[in-house]
Amino acid sequence: MNDTPIPANQRQESYGQHGASAVDRFGVWLSSRAIQLALGNRQSLDALDLGCGYHAKLLRALRPNLKSGLGVDVQISPEARTDQAITYLESTIELAFPQLADNSFDLILMISVLEHLWNPAEALVSCKRILRAGGFLLINVPTWRGKTFLEFSAFRLGTSPALEMDDHKMYYDKNDLWPLLVRAGFKPSHIRMKYHKFGLNLFATIRG
Repeated sequence: MNDTPIPANQRQESYGQHGASAVDRFGVWLSSRAIQLALGNRQSLDALDLGCGYHAKLLRALRPNLKSGLGVDVQISPEARTDQAITYLESTIELAFPQLADNSFDLILMISVLEHLWNPAEALVSCKRILRAGGFLLINVPTWRGKTFLEFSAFRLGTSPALEMDDHKMYYDKNDLWPLLVRAGFKPSHIRMKYHKFGLNLFATIRG
């Protein structure tokens, strides 16, 4: 699997490439906790982290649970690449999907990613294709309530990256995300959603 040249009109930087504020680090910790609670004691997983970030911190934190790991983002740090148990594809998510085989992963992470995509419905269809039966897709997205806080933090206080907020295409509540998942082919009985991070985010656990 080869790194894919990033089109000039696409974002060229990954999350965390220029450091992270205390607010961002706390958010990553809360996401990591939600992921671990969703996975429980599951082991030997073939995992895919879409939009893994420059340092791939969430994916690397899952090492004890993994058989293999693949991180996808437009830039990956040299430090992350030293981890021989995890491979990386420098690519946009949209360009990465055609390179991923059907029924390849037990776990797919889309943590603070879906809101950055122009065509989230198409991305979820691709996730359904590459997720194994019985596997899990974990999604974290900012809510409409979170929009106010996130934009105030980024644009007024400077405690969150303005670049990330300016790249948001959508915010999600349950009634926004649930129809997209069902249309992508996921069964309603396999979808669990909850608000977390004080209601500023929505976390979804979807079984393949």
